[in-house]
Amino acid sequence: MMKRRTFIKSAAATGTGLIILPGGMLSGQNPSDKLNIALIGAHGRGSQYYGVLDTQNIVAICDVHADNMALAAKQYPNAKQYTDWRKCLEQKDLDAVFICTPDHHHAFIAIWAMNRGLHVYCEKPLGESVHEAREVRKVYLANKNKLATQHGTQRHAHENFDRVSELVRGGAVGELKEAIAWGNRTHKVTGYLPAAGPAPKTIDWEQWIGPVQMHPYNPGYFGAKPGAGCLLWNMFHDFGSWQIGDMGSHTMDLAWNAIDAGQPTSAMAEGDPYHHEVVASDLHAKFNFSANNWRGPITVEWYQGTLKPESPHPAVDISKIGHGVMFKGTKGTLVADFTTRLLIPARAGADMTYYKAPDINQVAPAPGDFVEQWFKACKGDLKTDCDFDYAGRMIETLMLGLVAHRAGKELTYDPVAGRITNDSAANSYLQKEYRKGWVLNG
Repeated sequence: MMKRRTFIKSAAATGTGLIILPGGMLSGQNPSDKLNIALIGAHGRGSQYYGVLDTQNIVAICDVHADNMALAAKQYPNAKQYTDWRKCLEQKDLDAVFICTPDHHHAFIAIWAMNRGLHVYCEKPLGESVHEAREVRKVYLANKNKLATQHGTQRHAHENFDRVSELVRGGAVGELKEAIAWGNRTHKVTGYLPAAGPAPKTIDWEQWIGPVQMHPYNPGYFGAKPGAGCLLWNMFHDFGSWQIGDMGSHTMDLAWNAIDAGQPTSAMAEGDPYHHEVVASDLHAKFNFSANNWRGPITVEWYQGTLKPESPHPAVDISKIGHGVMFKGTKGTLVADFTTRLLIPARAGADMTYYKAPDINQVAPAPGDFVEQWFKACKGDLKTDCDFDYAGRMIETLMLGLVAHRAGKELTYDPVAGRITNDSAANSYLQKEYRKGWVLNG
């Protein structure tokens, strides 16, 4: 059976061919040595990481909201302060960046940081378009032998992720045919918030908008408790991708960890009518993936809002699983949420003799703290569970679902070229139009 996690010591970890990091740290030196980290998005979601980040050196903090900056400065009084992340990345003693900004900045900061030789932890989603996801992945792959990256799908640290993967790859459902993920959040937003006068002096609105098209300030984009701020703005196309990019990143990760997928060859989507300002609340997307060396071709689906897949058994109430996945195979079905799993053998021929459970040496060890895994990777072998290759392919897939929804038809996709082959007009939906002066790969 394949194992998701491998622990192979690299040359850097054994002391042969040490890599000198920008701040002067050697990759492969004592893991107790601390990283010099810039926290970009210093409060809000960023504040939820203060505990684990306190084990390292936070030498720079960046936030467009002065009140949030003041709160972060109390936690990190010696850190240099910035409102523009581009200037923050110029600080010479940095080893790594930790990105907790609104979603529409993620791909920009991640790419700029990697181009400057910095390790990157980036909250989900990694990008807000097919093009952004592909560019982040491309830059990472060009630097994977010297940089450690981690996508902020922290639920991946639950041991259940590997237990689910081991069941699926080990044949507990027989030959895998489908993987389905869903989430139940909804919204009733119908358009961008109206102008509400100039932004207060404490908020750099120009910098908050950043690379996307300008929209008027409204205080409604702010004010949620830390960790929930995205629910005030991520349903708007320019600022986010609603649940397919938000909880979809987490829930699809549970499926993605098991299916060993590349990129899709087709996509279709249905649900609420496409709206040019807000992402659909109800959405169902379906993707086709080619076979690999241990399974045949499969379909992968995403449901959000009030839409749900059909239950595999009358005893399973899918509506009570807010965020879950289902794997359908020739011998049965596996249903799981982030921490639990339920195997439902097929009603005919389900004697389970076809399945051999892994022994202790084939079971992946507990991953430990998700952020600390990244710290260790930065200082050692650069290996993480959710690097930007793994996450980039997943986010590219999810964003292609939004393209298919906008196109209103099933799209065939060339995953090598990153192009739609049956609707030339839909290729323009693969990337966003940025404001003058903003460069994605800078």
